[in-house]
Amino acid sequence: MTILNEHLVLDDPERGIFKVHRLAFTSQEIFDLEREYIFGQCWLYLGHESEIPSPGDYVRRWIGGRPLFMVRDEDGQIRVFYNTCTHRGALVCRRDKGNAKVFQCFYHAWTFDTKGRLIGVPKEERFGPGFAKEELGLRSPRVGTYRGFVFVNFSTNPPPLEAYLAGAKEVLDLVADQAEEGMVVLEGSHRYAIRANWKLMVENSVDSYHVVPTHQTYLEYLEYVKSLRGEGGNHSSAKQMVRHEVGLVLGNGHAAFEYDAKPVGGRPVAEYHPLLGGEEVRQEIEEVKARLLARLGEERGLRIARRARNILLFPNAIIVDSRAVVLRTVEPISPHATAITQWELVPREELGTNRLKGRMAAYLSFFGPGGLATPDDVEAVESCQAGFAAGEVEYNDLSLGYAKEDSGVTELPMRVFWRQWHALIQGKPAPTSWEDPIAAR
Repeated sequence: MTILNEHLVLDDPERGIFKVHRLAFTSQEIFDLEREYIFGQCWLYLGHESEIPSPGDYVRRWIGGRPLFMVRDEDGQIRVFYNTCTHRGALVCRRDKGNAKVFQCFYHAWTFDTKGRLIGVPKEERFGPGFAKEELGLRSPRVGTYRGFVFVNFSTNPPPLEAYLAGAKEVLDLVADQAEEGMVVLEGSHRYAIRANWKLMVENSVDSYHVVPTHQTYLEYLEYVKSLRGEGGNHSSAKQMVRHEVGLVLGNGHAAFEYDAKPVGGRPVAEYHPLLGGEEVRQEIEEVKARLLARLGEERGLRIARRARNILLFPNAIIVDSRAVVLRTVEPISPHATAITQWELVPREELGTNRLKGRMAAYLSFFGPGGLATPDDVEAVESCQAGFAAGEVEYNDLSLGYAKEDSGVTELPMRVFWRQWHALIQGKPAPTSWEDPIAAR
């Protein structure tokens, strides 16, 4: 390797300096190590139980460089299979979603049921005495679920999912507890590709530092909405957001930042903002808020209602829980290319309401591929990748907020990610702490 592994991340608590070598974003050798030590060993988000509500429902995914599909079997159990025929390897699930009683390989018509059992082999009598159909069912990775979120692990002896999630369980609970009848994924998804390394998109998703300079158009839109109501502006919304931001260290590389939702468009659950709709929506949200506080208590209820959060589930799943709840997976293709898929998660009881219309408008206007933010983010990370061609500049700096105990804009979530990444990429045990050491107290 051009640079020793231990020099890929420079973490200097005495000076409050944190740097990442740019080879981490460009090296094929490092990319291959990530495939083995990160995507081959960590729990990876696959999907949500609500995507396959009935027996035979399935969705197809590509996770960690592997083709998979998730199906609810005839008994209602969720199963995940490698999407490859045990005969000659062809894909057996050939559509992104649907409902099926069996999955038949189109190459030689081997047929599998929803439990993965091989139930049909043309000309089976032509095989020899050692042919064991019961041993040739579809293969499965390790599968775990938490609050409706489904994860897979490709290693042979992974830690229990809940132990791996560590403190991330608390913020996942904040997402799931918004709903009285459970959270569901809306029909459809957004998919797009970027000409940049996957870790740049992970960083961007938990980076509040870029909001003011990068998303000028969106901030001007917020100010325009405020002006229609006779209020002042000058980007006070974004400044108020970062002034009340708190970085959260959740263990095992998971991290988040949490902030006030009101200045940046409110929350359908349950902080009203004109961007979410008119008086009918305001009334719905106030009713939801009252039920939320009665159900969860004032402290927890107000945290869910008024605080938004961007959550990183190491290594490559993002939940943006703000004006909408966005589920985002970041799939590495090469050191220089990444595929992004995202879905919207909503409370089941919200379906068919005016509040859902406001949520959808908020989602599309900001998070959609044609919204006011996502094109900015894609341009930013692709610009970074292009800039890495200047190899004479070796390191990125991620020191913002290091050695500081006060709340405010910080690059802490990214440092949490990189500490876990650096340990795993070297094949070392995970850090005992992901916190920023405070150099000066």
